[in-house]
Amino acid sequence: VLAIGSPFGFDHSVTAGIVSAQGRSIGSEQYVPYIQTDVPINPGNSGGPLFNLDGQVVGINSEIYSRTGGYQGVSFAIPINLAMEVVRQLRTHGRVIRGWLGVSIVDVLPDMVIALHLTRPEGALVRRVLPASPAYQAGLKTGDVILAYNGAEVVNSQALPPLVGSTPVGNDVSITVLRQGARHKLKIHIAALPVGADVEPVELGGGEESGFDALGLALRSLTGAERRRLDLASDGILVDHVTDGSGRRAGLRPGDVLLSLNGIAVTSPRQFVRLEQQLPASRPVPLLVRRRGNNLFLPLRAGGG
Repeated sequence: VLAIGSPFGFDHSVTAGIVSAQGRSIGSEQYVPYIQTDVPINPGNSGGPLFNLDGQVVGINSEIYSRTGGYQGVSFAIPINLAMEVVRQLRTHGRVIRGWLGVSIVDVLPDMVIALHLTRPEGALVRRVLPASPAYQAGLKTGDVILAYNGAEVVNSQALPPLVGSTPVGNDVSITVLRQGARHKLKIHIAALPVGADVEPVELGGGEESGFDALGLALRSLTGAERRRLDLASDGILVDHVTDGSGRRAGLRPGDVLLSLNGIAVTSPRQFVRLEQQLPASRPVPLLVRRRGNNLFLPLRAGGG
């Protein structure tokens, strides 16, 4: 591919390189599937065209990865089909409207593969479903692994947002999810991406305590005020202290809020202890945790595992 621009004010400068990848997600911009190249791009190239060898514009040069402010071998371009769709929406609506599912997702890490009944790290692991969202209305659940979206394979969490964002609002799409080892197909009605706010970290305190359990955890219930601040209804218990045991080896910390164990919502310390006693000894199970405003999954083994 070739790039034309005005780096450092030098008009009509041409550089060349190869395409390393398509569909890259960089920084906080999840909805642009960037083209990654090694075309030398510098200040003054942004907004210029990226051509293939047939003279077709395939992208708009946009970003560089750099610690110095200059080119260091990695550059990114916005795909031309996305750029043209943005132009169309601006002309039609005066703004860009993106599709929305209403989920928070993460990659499936290697240590979670067995716990999620997978054979390899793949898909997008749902760590939170927003109330009243399209995902919620379609029956998507925390702990589901999204494997396919409208027939397109979801190889990791970065692959899903561009697919959703480019879906016309109002369309119905099908997704394939893995839930407790079984595959399910869900139909979702795509809505428009709203303006949202991040959940702020909170400080916790108070509530009814339990002693240390078999996993080395001291647990207690949450107060009403804590539940409101964490946007929780009846689920969730607090990890007060962590001593040596499976809980510490799984990565649990004081202040974590346990939301579900092996797909079952956690409602009290006593109920959590009962769930512990039912854990399989042969493999880890997924434990959903709220930590500093974010949900994450940890692989938990029974007893001394």
